[in-house]
Amino acid sequence: MPTTVVVQQLAALLKGGRTPARLWDELWVLYGGDAAEQGAAVNRAVDASVRGAGRDGTQVMSGLVLDSESLRVLAAARAAALGGSSVAVAIRRAVSGGAAGERPGAGAALGGAVSVGAGRDLRVWGELAACFDTAEASGCPLADVLARFAGHLEAEDDAEGARQTALAGPRATVRLLTWLPASGLGLGLLLGVDPVATLLGNPWGLLALAAGVVLTAAGRMWSSKLVRAAAGAHS
Repeated sequence: MPTTVVVQQLAALLKGGRTPARLWDELWVLYGGDAAEQGAAVNRAVDASVRGAGRDGTQVMSGLVLDSESLRVLAAARAAALGGSSVAVAIRRAVSGGAAGERPGAGAALGGAVSVGAGRDLRVWGELAACFDTAEASGCPLADVLARFAGHLEAEDDAEGARQTALAGPRATVRLLTWLPASGLGLGLLLGVDPVATLLGNPWGLLALAAGVVLTAAGRMWSSKLVRAAAGAHS
């Protein structure tokens, strides 16, 4: 995830001796301004090429690009650092504004990959602000705190990747079982049998057809619900 890399870069820059103001300035050079526009242009170009190739058109991230909410939080942190105010407070205010803006459409977007990723990024920014507070209150080196936090985020990303890999099989099974009845009808036609006439030509066939459609739809809905529950169990 992009925010995991941002935390890793913060820890590395601090260990390299960067001052707080310089720290956020360098991150802004990487992700903000012209870099953000170039990243968006690259994503649009990749998306267009995917659509032209006849695929599903899902946007592909060819490079590390922060979304608009993360860029807004990054800009707030940079402004606070340059002004000499609390970076943690600025991050929390920006995160609160982003979370409030997401609530009205949260129900409609529930289960969307982009929405879930954006919510996770805002949570990471909030936890990053807590890291700054912890280091300031305890006197622990901020670089060490951020390095440990980055390790935790990396483990979290690895677990999510493993979960999605494990769910690939059940998702494929759901699709296979959905199309299996239609494949059976097609196979019957190839073998010289007329299953359509059998199903539509008498009351028992119609009853079997209706029961098959209902059971297939119910199985599809139930299997999809189980997969979604397993995918969202850690969200």
